[in-house]
Amino acid sequence: MDVTVIDNPAQHRYEIRAGEKIAGFTEYQPVAGDRVVFFHTRVDGSFQGKGIGSRLVREALDDVRARGLRVRAVCPYVKAWLERHPDYADLVDRAG
Repeated sequence: MDVTVIDNPAQHRYEIRAGEKIAGFTEYQPVAGDRVVFFHTRVDGSFQGKGIGSRLVREALDDVRARGLRVRAVCPYVKAWLERHPDYADLVDRAG
């Protein structure tokens, strides 16, 4: 499956696209300073169980890392993903 992940800053979300179709997204809110709060992730039902959500979150967090930002995960999916991937623990903002 040919998929791409893009940041859509106008809607404050990363989107994963399969061709022209949005297969899923994770919404975020930038916070003053160097933090991004992820608060909701959704994958279209026809794409569930195919690793789309995991790829979306991984690539979103890779982008956050490249920008030198920290993450606060309010979204249960992003929070669980981070717990399963300790190599991303350096991104987590434990203060807030």
